[in-house]
Amino acid sequence: MSEPAKKQQSLTVSWRVRVAIGLLMLLAVVTISISNKLLTHRFTESTRNRAELRIALYSGNLLSELRQNAIVPQLLARDPTLIGALQSADYSLSTQRLISFVEEIGAASLMLYDMDGRTVAATDRNRISSTHRSEAYFVDAIRSNATIFSVIRLDGGGYRFLYSRRIQDGGTTIGVIAVEVDLQKYERAWAGISDAVIVTDNQGEIILATAPRWRGLTEPEALALYTPQNAIERAIKATADWTALPPDAYLQGEAVMRLTNKIPFRGWRMTSYTTYASVRERVNGVLALEVMGFAILLALAFYFLSRRTAGRLAIFQRESAKLRALNQALQREIAERKRVQETLAVAEQTLEQSSKLAALGEMSAAVSHELNQPLAAMKTYLAGARLLLRRNRPDEALSSFGRIDDLIERMGAITRQLKSYARKGQEAFSPVDMGAALASSLSMMEPQLRQRQVQISRIVPDTPVTVMGDRMRIEQVMVNLLRNALDATKSERNPQVNIILSAGETATLTVRDNGPGIENLDALFEPFYTTKQPGDGVGLGLAISSGIVNDLGGRLTARNGQAGGAVFEMQLPIMGSDKNIEAAE
Repeated sequence: MSEPAKKQQSLTVSWRVRVAIGLLMLLAVVTISISNKLLTHRFTESTRNRAELRIALYSGNLLSELRQNAIVPQLLARDPTLIGALQSADYSLSTQRLISFVEEIGAASLMLYDMDGRTVAATDRNRISSTHRSEAYFVDAIRSNATIFSVIRLDGGGYRFLYSRRIQDGGTTIGVIAVEVDLQKYERAWAGISDAVIVTDNQGEIILATAPRWRGLTEPEALALYTPQNAIERAIKATADWTALPPDAYLQGEAVMRLTNKIPFRGWRMTSYTTYASVRERVNGVLALEVMGFAILLALAFYFLSRRTAGRLAIFQRESAKLRALNQALQREIAERKRVQETLAVAEQTLEQSSKLAALGEMSAAVSHELNQPLAAMKTYLAGARLLLRRNRPDEALSSFGRIDDLIERMGAITRQLKSYARKGQEAFSPVDMGAALASSLSMMEPQLRQRQVQISRIVPDTPVTVMGDRMRIEQVMVNLLRNALDATKSERNPQVNIILSAGETATLTVRDNGPGIENLDALFEPFYTTKQPGDGVGLGLAISSGIVNDLGGRLTARNGQAGGAVFEMQLPIMGSDKNIEAAE
């Protein structure tokens, strides 16, 4: 490429980069503005909903406390002990009785007054003997036939809340019972959770508040204590509070959300003030992340612009070094895989031979029993032949020697089968008659079959079923399948093993038993998986058999029969098929 062309391409790239950076900045401004509006609205509504739920809960608790204590004077006015104390003027046990009531009721205090307004019993012993004759809650209770509720303002700015009711005996008023309601506990609880809460009476006067200085004031007067001094300061505050919606009020110079709720009791009203601090914090947190993200993107863009050429060269060098290292690693891995495959092939052959030797060891006891019977018969025939020769009867002695020869041939056949089974498999494949291999496998298993009464049914085609493979290894698989079938039927009263050899697209040998079946089909062909008792097997037979069948180009499968028991199928390509030719190769 010529030098002018390179300059033109560089200018084009630079122009495109500038446009991309401008679009990124525009996207940042738009995203932050939209995020601010959406998040502010969402978080404000969430905060408002929580505040509404909180004030409804506070109102319900306050009303429940008032109603719970409203019934107490009516009940205590009928207490016979208190009535008797007022009649007899014996108040020695009255205070203790009121104390026992206050623990159950949960009221702040209980007071009992006589007709002169004197406190004759009280849960707070310091109030005993005090006079309340001119108090409204005493006078109104004497005059009324109902329970009187009174709000008493204290000198320190707080309030007391009393329920009072007169006590009568036979239509004659003999005293007054008063119950003080503890509403200050809610003030303490609200102060630890909400920003600010007030309760006003029907005159708008604050009777409960999280801020003690507000008691006795109206709401505007209370808010005026902390409102910014002038409009300029308020405007500055509103400008700084750019993430909040228009405030409902100002509390301690800060914009707040004001919520009010009517309490269905004597015109009371509860008002809560929630600051926008949590809204600002959450919105500003998200916006800060967005700003940081765009700032990082811009920084990365400028960095890549300044380091574009050097970066590309460094990337090419690193990629070249990585490719060289990867090439070397692949070569080492290929060599290692070759060594592992060679070791694995030797290990598989060793395992196959070990499996056969293990089967031979298991069959040796039965074979020894088979050899003992001909040996015992040979001993008998030899003794008879010796006796016949002594009696000069050589013809009959020759007959005994013929029987002995037959027994020797039978013993040789047994040992030849074991010797052929113990040999290692061939390296090259050759035609194998599956029917003959099955007959040889059953012949090798004959001593074990004779030890147990197992019903063996065999279905074999009339024509030979020929495959390309290693006969010794095929017989090893057949012996493993037959041994597993015999072991599976040990607990059955009428053990049965069905053997079917069929020919189609493949030569299929099916071995079916009537045992308990297979519990875990997925792990059946895994090495060292076995359901036999310890000492009866190590779980390698089926794994080795599956590997042998795969090497021969076939497959070994297992399933549970519909009528119970396990079904194993060994499928091998029929001799002459393409799959068999590939396996032979």
